[in-house]
Amino acid sequence: MKPVWSHALAIALPIVASLAALPEAISQSAPASTSGAVAKPTPVRMGCGLMTFDTVPGWGLDAQGRSQIGPTHGGVAVDSRGQIYTSADAGIFVFGPDGTVVRRFLDGDYTRLHDIEIRKEADGEYLYGARNANAEGIKIDTESGAVVLRLPFPQESGLALTKFSPTAITVAPNGDIFLSDGYASNHIFKFDRTGKYLKHFGTKGNELKQFNTAHGMTLDTRYDPPRLLICDRNHAPKGRLLHYDLEGNFLEEVVTGLGMPTSASVQGDYVSVPDLHGRLVILDKSNTIMAVLGHNPDRAQGQNYKIPQAQWIEGVFSGTHGSAWDAEGNLYVQDWNVDGRIMKLVRLASETR
Repeated sequence: MKPVWSHALAIALPIVASLAALPEAISQSAPASTSGAVAKPTPVRMGCGLMTFDTVPGWGLDAQGRSQIGPTHGGVAVDSRGQIYTSADAGIFVFGPDGTVVRRFLDGDYTRLHDIEIRKEADGEYLYGARNANAEGIKIDTESGAVVLRLPFPQESGLALTKFSPTAITVAPNGDIFLSDGYASNHIFKFDRTGKYLKHFGTKGNELKQFNTAHGMTLDTRYDPPRLLICDRNHAPKGRLLHYDLEGNFLEEVVTGLGMPTSASVQGDYVSVPDLHGRLVILDKSNTIMAVLGHNPDRAQGQNYKIPQAQWIEGVFSGTHGSAWDAEGNLYVQDWNVDGRIMKLVRLASETR
């Protein structure tokens, strides 16, 4: 583990760069035209070095420039065909890379998926989700939309919980499923591929091996063997990532001082970590910060669900909640937001940085 001061310095430098670009982002967000109409925002560049991105203004909006998905408190995932899935209060929306909605799953089984991941398996591609308000994990066939597995609270655990509110889900290479009860007990439950309860680990608290809101979780494939990467959102000092092995054993505290890390998405040697305060941090395999994207310096807007679309600023985030990479290294980012905000960030080729 790196010293905390080194992480603080690594965090501070990209933020300074982000703040330096902020006037450009604000000036480009929605300038008034001479006719009094609001001009379309222009792309905003963010990040640095290998992790430099341009925003795609209007991505995912309808022909009138309005959000199509409604209130969001969910995640983002990309399938093998490059389609982008995002979960909203109303259900699951599937976009093409150009921002066009190609499918919707809107009945009661698909609502309020707090976290989603997509996994290609021998018999097809499946979306796994954690439904905090519905007290279950879920597995959905992405082609048919059929629910093929449900993971309610496992009575076999012998626990006497008064609340079960899963916030994150991920799957091991052998098909074992991990479901984090991040809004309640902070136990992480392990099931086999058929949904059979195997074990649980972790407790709520602020000690080294305890979780204070185990909010996000993914399989960290940057390492061999893979391990769990857990976003301990409210742990003091606020915001840290942890590694556990797939048997539930504590490995290490990866990094601290990340604000309120909500989720994690891995591609190659890199991981994107949204911070609810309004920014996204990218770490490399050594867990050094490579870039900070969309940093919001306005404390009244960061961690604020009630920022209406009329007040969105191009290139500045508010309640950053979910993210996912596509095969080209582009990022899709969802804000926790009353009107439903999802953004595409296009990664720049080396010759254009």
